[in-house]
Amino acid sequence: MIASHSKPIRIGHRMQLSAVLSAALSALLFLSANATAEPRHAIAMHGEAVLEPGYPHFPYVTPDAPKGGTISYGVQGSFDSLNPFIVQGAAARGLNDLQFGFNVFESLMQRSHDEPFTLYPLLAKSVETDDERTFVEFTLDERARFSDGEPVTPEDVIFTVELLRDKGLPRYATTASKLASIEKVGTRGVRFTFAEGDRELPLILGLMPVLPRHAIDPETFDRSTLKPMTGSGPYRIGEVRPGELLVLERDPHYWARKHPSKIGFDNYDEIRITYYRDANTLFEAFKKGLVDIFPETSPTRWQTGYGFPSVTSGAVTKDVFENRLPSGMLGFVLNTRRAVFEDVRVREALAGLFDFEWSNRNLYGGAYARTTSYFDGSELASSGRPASQDEKALLAPWPDAVHPDIMSGDWKPPVSDGSGRDRAFMRHGFELLSEAGYRLESGRMVDSEGRPLSFEIMLRGANGQEVATVWQRTLRKLGIDARIRSVDDAQYQQRVNTYDYDVIMQRYTSSLSPGVEQVGRFGSATRDLDGTFNFAGVASPAVDGMIRHLLEARERDDFVTAVRAYDRVLLSGFYVVPLYHQPEQWVGRWTRIGRPEDTPLLGPQFMTWWRSPD
Repeated sequence: MIASHSKPIRIGHRMQLSAVLSAALSALLFLSANATAEPRHAIAMHGEAVLEPGYPHFPYVTPDAPKGGTISYGVQGSFDSLNPFIVQGAAARGLNDLQFGFNVFESLMQRSHDEPFTLYPLLAKSVETDDERTFVEFTLDERARFSDGEPVTPEDVIFTVELLRDKGLPRYATTASKLASIEKVGTRGVRFTFAEGDRELPLILGLMPVLPRHAIDPETFDRSTLKPMTGSGPYRIGEVRPGELLVLERDPHYWARKHPSKIGFDNYDEIRITYYRDANTLFEAFKKGLVDIFPETSPTRWQTGYGFPSVTSGAVTKDVFENRLPSGMLGFVLNTRRAVFEDVRVREALAGLFDFEWSNRNLYGGAYARTTSYFDGSELASSGRPASQDEKALLAPWPDAVHPDIMSGDWKPPVSDGSGRDRAFMRHGFELLSEAGYRLESGRMVDSEGRPLSFEIMLRGANGQEVATVWQRTLRKLGIDARIRSVDDAQYQQRVNTYDYDVIMQRYTSSLSPGVEQVGRFGSATRDLDGTFNFAGVASPAVDGMIRHLLEARERDDFVTAVRAYDRVLLSGFYVVPLYHQPEQWVGRWTRIGRPEDTPLLGPQFMTWWRSPD
C-alpha cells in the first residue's frame, strides 16, 4: 500500500525518441510555476471549458434515448487477445475504442466531442493544475467502482501508470517519461508532477485508462490473453469466439449510469462485434442485416453499391455528416535527405504535377476534394485566407519562410482540365524546373551536369498503386523518371524507419488540437534520428519556431493564429505532394438504429446511438 502523502514515486526517462522529444520540448518552452491552482470540473487545452459546473449532459446526446436491445457492429480482420494495452497479440475491438466506445475500461476524465479538446469528470471528480501546467492533480469520485464492486483508488491510478509504462504500448512509456513524480494526496487524490511544463500532458493523463491493481498480475500483463479483464465501464465481457465474435453485456450495477458525462451513452443491453475476412464480405453482411452500421470509406461503393432492396424500402438509410475535423495530409512525401529534393523549386514543381482533376474523375467518381492545407476543412487551415497581422508578426523572424501566394491565401495547387493531356497544367512545373537549372535533353529532364531527374516511389504492397501511376504518367511527359516499387510490409517498415527511400505515400492525421507530436513529425531534432515520423527530413528554424508558438499558446485565438502560421511554413516547404481528402463522412445505417439529431464537432458518436423499440 502507498500511504497518504507518501514519498513521490520517481519516473525515469525511457526510449531514445522520448528523450529527444522531451529535450526538444524543453528547448521550445520556458515555463515557470508561480500561479495558484484550484480544483475544477473540467480542463481545456486552450481557453475555458464550454460547459459550466452542474451541466446535465453533453449537448450532442439524446438524454432520454431508449435503453435496451442489441447493436451489431462488423469489423474486418481477426483478434486473439482481450488486452488492448499491450504490443503482443491483436486486441479485440470495442473494449477501449474510439469508434465503438470505451465500454469496458474507463479513464479519469471524459472527452467532450463537441469541443476541440476539453475533458470533463468521469472516474475523477475534479482536476487541478497551475497556469503553467507543471503538474496535474485528480481527485477521484468516491462513487467510482470496478465491475467487481471494488472502489477505484489512487493506488489503482499509480499502479496503472507504472504497469503501462513497463509493460504496455510504447506510447504509455513516452507519457511516463515526461513525469518527475507521482504521489497520493489525501484519501482520493493523485498528483503528477512534470519534468517540464507541458500544456497537453494533463489531458493525456486524464485520458489514460485506470486498471484494477487487485485483479491484474503484473508479471503476465504483457502476454496476450483471452481471459476477460476487469474494468470500470458500462459493459462486461460476455461471449468470446477468438477471431470471430466478441459480445459485451451491460453491467446492471455500472456506477456512472446517471453521471452527466454518461447520460445518453451506452444505450444497448448487448454489443456484438463480428469479424469478417474482407471488406466485401463485411458489406454483404450489412446488406443482409447482420451488421447494423457500416461506416463507408469507398466512394465508388457509396455511389453505386446502395441500390439493394432494403435501401429502396427505407429499412436502410445513407447518412451523410459534414466533416468539421481537419482533413490531415495524404500525399507523396519527398525525402529531403536525398540530394534530388534539396531544392524547394524542384519540390514545388513535382507537387504541382499531380493531376488531381483526372484522377478524381476517373478513379473516384469526383468524390474527393483536393487537399490544400495540413488542416483543410477547419478553422486551423491557412488556405484561402490571407495571413493576419498576428501571423505576420510570428513569421517576421523568418521573412523568406513563406511563399508570397501562401502568405496572401491565394495559393492552390495547379488545376488541370481533367483530360490528362493539359499542356498548360504542366507548364508551371516545367518553368520551376528550368529556374532550378534543369532542361529537357533528348526527352529527359536533366540538370546542368546532365544528370537525369530520377527517383523511386516506394509503396507498401499495392496500396496507392493507381494514384502513383497517375503521377508517374504526368511526370514522364516532362522527361522525369519516377519509378514505382512495391515492397512487403516488413521491408517497407524497415526502410521507413531508416529513411531509406526517395518518396513514400503517407497520411498525416490532424486534430483540432495539434501539439507536441508535431516535433516528431517536422521538428529539426528528429531529422537524423531513426524511427521518427519526420519522413520528409524537415529541419527548418521557421518550422521549429512555429511549433514553439503553438505549444506556448494559452488561448484558442492565439493557438489558431500559431497553427495557421505553421501551416503556411509547411506548405511553403513543399515537403509533400498534396493528394485529396473525403469532405464528408458516410455511414450506412439500418433504421432500427436511431441517432441524435445533432452531430458534435468531432463527428458522429456511435456510443450515443440506440436501438429503436420494436
